[in-house]
Amino acid sequence: MHKRVAWLIGCFAAVSLSLVAQEPAKPASAHQAATNKAMSSDAKIKLALSAGPADLTKDAAVVEPGADSKMMQLRAGTNGWVCMAHPEVMCLDKEWQGWVDAWINKKDPQIKSVGIAYMLKGDKGASNTDPFALAPTAANQWVVSPAHLMVLTPDTNQLAALPTDPHNGGPWVMWKGTKYAHIMVPTVPMPAKTAGRK
Repeated sequence: MHKRVAWLIGCFAAVSLSLVAQEPAKPASAHQAATNKAMSSDAKIKLALSAGPADLTKDAAVVEPGADSKMMQLRAGTNGWVCMAHPEVMCLDKEWQGWVDAWINKKDPQIKSVGIAYMLKGDKGASNTDPFALAPTAANQWVVSPAHLMVLTPDTNQLAALPTDPHNGGPWVMWKGTKYAHIMVPTVPMPAKTAGRK
């Protein structure tokens, strides 16, 4: 999750389940558009698939935002997972795709089973407390995560005993106390907390 999270969420809402645009996504920045244009389709697919484990991504669909801000399929998938290279390298299962649709539309997520998303390339940062923050502030606990996966649970009571500090080691709950709470699970050590980081 990162400062362009609203745009990313719009993109995934557009491809949820059917890979047909349901909501218009925000247009890519000029830098994103240039990066997308410079990469070959094969390079984009390779980067997108690096978000998760190979045994999962080998059958995943790969999508990217098009010029009309709607998602275009670069490669069909057969296992229900969706991966993309831009604006973040990420793969989502069906539960996460539904969660994303709820998030972008500010609805209650309908989580029916455990959901998994992979970001094995890490992210560019997000608030640890505010699901809709687009940039760091003195109070929103901005955190940049290394390689990680994210977990949804249909029983949010299971999150009550888990920590919220990403720098204590191990998993933590992001957006605890909101309907969008989920578990962040780093697969490598988190960077040390620096002075000025809340």
